[in-house]
Amino acid sequence: METTMQPTTTSPVTDFSAVKLKQQAAWSAGDYAVVGTTLQIVGEELCEALDLAAGARVLDVAAGNGNATLAAARRWCDVVSTDYVGALLERGKARASAEGLAVQFEEADAENLPYADASFDVVLSTFGVMFTPNQERAASELARVCKPGGQIGLANWTPSGFIGELFKVIGRYLPPPAGVKPPSLWGTEAHLRELFGKHTGTMKVQRKNFVFRYRTPQHWLDTFRTYYGPMHKAFGALDTSRQASLAADLIGLVQQFNEAPGGAMRLPSEYLEVVIKRR
Repeated sequence: METTMQPTTTSPVTDFSAVKLKQQAAWSAGDYAVVGTTLQIVGEELCEALDLAAGARVLDVAAGNGNATLAAARRWCDVVSTDYVGALLERGKARASAEGLAVQFEEADAENLPYADASFDVVLSTFGVMFTPNQERAASELARVCKPGGQIGLANWTPSGFIGELFKVIGRYLPPPAGVKPPSLWGTEAHLRELFGKHTGTMKVQRKNFVFRYRTPQHWLDTFRTYYGPMHKAFGALDTSRQASLAADLIGLVQQFNEAPGGAMRLPSEYLEVVIKRR
C-alpha cells in the first residue's frame, strides 16, 4: 500500500529579543514624557484603588516618566521605579526631585526583572507592561516579584477604546511583527485571567475613561506625532503620501470619539483598571 506523506507546516518562532529592541527604539523616540505627564490622574486613581498603605514596598514596572511612581511615593510608600528606557527614568527622577520624593530608579526589563521572588508588597504598571512582546513572560515576572497576599495593579487600554483603535489604524500602515499579540489584549478581563490565573486570589476589574484634552484634533495629532514614540516612528517610516494618508485617518478616528463642540478636543479613551490579589 502506498502512502502519501502530508506536508507539515510549523509556525515561525517569534524573535522576542529583536521585537523588544525595535520597541525600545520606538519608545526612546520623540519624548513620551510630554504625553505621559498628562496621564497622571490614572496613577493616582490606581493607587487609591489599591488602597496603598504607607511604608509598603512598591515596584512600578515600565514606569515611563513616573506617574504611578509619584502617586505611590506621595502616599509614603517605598518605591522602586523601573523602565528599559533610561531617558524616561531621568524624567521621572527630575519630577521626584522637584517634589522632594525619595524614589529608587533602576533600568530594568519587564520580562526579566532583577529582583528576588516575593520582593514587593505591590507591583504596578500603567499603560506600560501591556506593550511587552512576550506577554506571558511579563505577567509571570509581575507575579513572581509580588509577595503572596500582595497586590498587582494595572491600567491597560482596551481594544475598543480610542488608543486600542489608534494602534489598529497604525497597524494598517505598519503591520505588527508576526507572532506578537496585540497589547490591547491586556485590556480584556478574559486575557488577564489567562495570564494571571494561577497566581490570582481575586481580581477586581473596572472600566474607566481617561479624557484626552487638546486645543483641537490637529493639536493632538501634532503633539503625538512629535512626542509619542510609536507614532513618531510610524510617521518616520512612511513616505510623504502615506504620511498624509495616516494623518487623515488619525484625524478621522479622533472625530469618531471626540465629544467637544466647536472644534476643540475632549476625547474619552477607555481603559481597564485592574487590582489583583496575589495568591
